[in-house]
Amino acid sequence: MNQQTVPAPAPPGSALNPAALTVLDLPMDDPRVRPLLDELAVEYETRYAGLFGRGAAAEELNRYPAGEFRAPDGALLIIQENGVSVAGGAFRRHGPATAEFKRIWTHSAHRRRGLARFVLAELEALAARRGYRHVYLTTGPRQPEAKHLYLNTGYAAQFDLSADPESIGPLAFTKDLPPLPSR
Repeated sequence: MNQQTVPAPAPPGSALNPAALTVLDLPMDDPRVRPLLDELAVEYETRYAGLFGRGAAAEELNRYPAGEFRAPDGALLIIQENGVSVAGGAFRRHGPATAEFKRIWTHSAHRRRGLARFVLAELEALAARRGYRHVYLTTGPRQPEAKHLYLNTGYAAQFDLSADPESIGPLAFTKDLPPLPSR
């Protein structure tokens, strides 16, 4: 990563100012996407190498062709603050009316500010505008903060919440998107 793409840490307790954020719909190979994917790979490897083996992070990040995240069936959103990529997320077609959300991520220097909720709201709004009525997503068993985010934003767990997450594998969630307002 070069110096321009490394986000400066957010001041402790800094509130999210949506007016200061820019939402970009970008292709996977855009350089503004790379810092988040690089950090996501490190995070996956750190959390899951002991569970799934070394290299599992790269395998997961390369599981789907980049074209699946392009319009009209998909999207990759990057959230920038002061011109720096600080969060993002993507979706691809999962079924005729269902989008699958993937790669929802906040840079480690900007966590606990509400950016993940902001990303989810942006992804949901764009998916609804593109005709999707449902969302499907999974998170790993070693990402309790993601599990809690989804539960706290209206997603329904498709697994037994009382079970040991590592006995389940990927934790699946669903959500119905509200209908678009009539014009």
